[in-house]
Order: sequence, then C-alpha cells, then structure tokens
Amino acid sequence: MLRTPTARVLDEGDERAVTRLLAADPIAACVLAGRVEAVGTGAAALGAPLWGIGSGGSLDAVCLAGTNLIPFALPGVERAAAVAFAERARRAGRRCSTIVGPAASVGPLWDLLAPHWGPARDHRPRQPLLAIDGPPAVIPEPRVRPVRLDELETLLPAAVAMFTEEVGVSPLRVDGGAGYRARVTQLVRAGQSLAWIEGGEVMFKAEIGAVSRAACQVQGVWVAPAFRGRGIGAAGTAAVVEYARAVIAPVVSLYVNDFNVSARAAYRRVGFRDVGQYASVLF
Repeated sequence: MLRTPTARVLDEGDERAVTRLLAADPIAACVLAGRVEAVGTGAAALGAPLWGIGSGGSLDAVCLAGTNLIPFALPGVERAAAVAFAERARRAGRRCSTIVGPAASVGPLWDLLAPHWGPARDHRPRQPLLAIDGPPAVIPEPRVRPVRLDELETLLPAAVAMFTEEVGVSPLRVDGGAGYRARVTQLVRAGQSLAWIEGGEVMFKAEIGAVSRAACQVQGVWVAPAFRGRGIGAAGTAAVVEYARAVIAPVVSLYVNDFNVSARAAYRRVGFRDVGQYASVLF
C-alpha cells in the first residue's frame, strides 16, 4: 500500500481484483458486490465510475461514485483511502445524494469532504449492520409475499411514505418521482419487493434492495402507522428472511439507525446479530 495512494478509475480488467477485495467482507460489501456481479467493473456498465487504490494487481479500497457514493476499504486502509477518494470527489464535484457504506470508510471520507460539500442535510454516523444466516426466531407472517406487478399502484404510496419517513424528503421531489417509480417497478419485477396487502391496503412492506451471491440486503422495512406496535414488523421481517434465504442468498442483512430502538429490538427478536456498522450522509 502506497503511503499517499492515488485513486484511479477501474475498468473491465480490474473485475477479478475487485471481486477479491469485496470478498473480504461480503456482508458489508453486499451492495457493491451485487453490482459488480451483475454488470462488471466498467464505468459504462455500472453507470458511474468505480475508483480504486492498490498496486501489483490487487486492490485495497474501492469507491463507486454514482447517485450514492459508496466507499469500501480493507481494515487499516480506510483513512488513506479516504484521502485518495476525497481528492477525486472534490475535483468531480458532488453528484451524489448520499454517502453510504461501512462507517470506518464513510467517516474519514466525510471528514475530508464536509468543508467542501457540507453542511449535510443529515449525518447518521452509527447505523448497526445486522445479519442472519439461519431460520428466523419468530413465526413468519404468512401473508407477506412477493408483490405482483398489477399491485404496483397499491404499493407505491406505501413506498413513498416509507422513503419520506426514513430519509426526511419525498422521492417525488426529483423528476416527479419517475426514477423512484422505475426503481420500485424493477424490484417488483425481480421478485425482490415483498408486502402484506389486505383489502387494497399495504400493512407491511420491505425490499431486498441489494443482492450478491453471498448475501442480500433488506431495505425499506415499513409498517402502516395504524398497525404499529402489534409485532407486524418482526413477523413481516421474519417472512422476508425466510423468503430471501430460500430464493435469493444464504445470508440476509440490513442496517438500522442506532436511535431506532423499537426496530432494533424487533430485528433482535427475529434473530439478527450485529456484524458491523454502517454510516450515511444525506444531502
């Protein structure tokens, strides 16, 4: 590892090195690994440049510079990687809506970018990363199932409500929500959007938003406000875990805000365990 590393834009020839790097922590690197497995490491296929640092045909850190800025570095390399990635990010200018990833990588990167890109709309430095690799510890809600495409209009208001509640802004504020609608549609088509829909109303929903061969990441867990406090979140999440492990990947992960005490308790009941820590910076 060079003392003052320089980040370069990776290309198709770097795919094997990227895959080896991300395999060092397949749960924390699930989002990046899934993208690379699906389309490779070329910027055109990824839709954004993938920066990397390393030498001799091996990589010590990467950062996807797309709508989300997602850094990932080996332990002990995070700060040096942050210097290299921050330099590239400053030159390119802020194009992302979020910086998200392992806290050890996001923290030092944001320290360097904050004077140039700040203030952030929200900074969440401690988001426990949880995982489960066995059957859920609570009985899954049997009415949670993959959403059908003809139920998209029923699902969308719940998805918008979840996003607005979690992120603090509506996904409809950009391009009238066309991009967000396309993303929700994509997840439904892929069988990665699950919900309990009763009488045309969404009681519970969640998405398996990232998928790699080793692990998947659950996102967007939401219970209709009128039905909270009844254990629906735990039972619904258990159903998502059961489905995901049977159909998608052997390990199911998610990350949660450290201040969301009720959600963290529900995930513990389901059987999730702490495996790391994420962090997010929202603009």
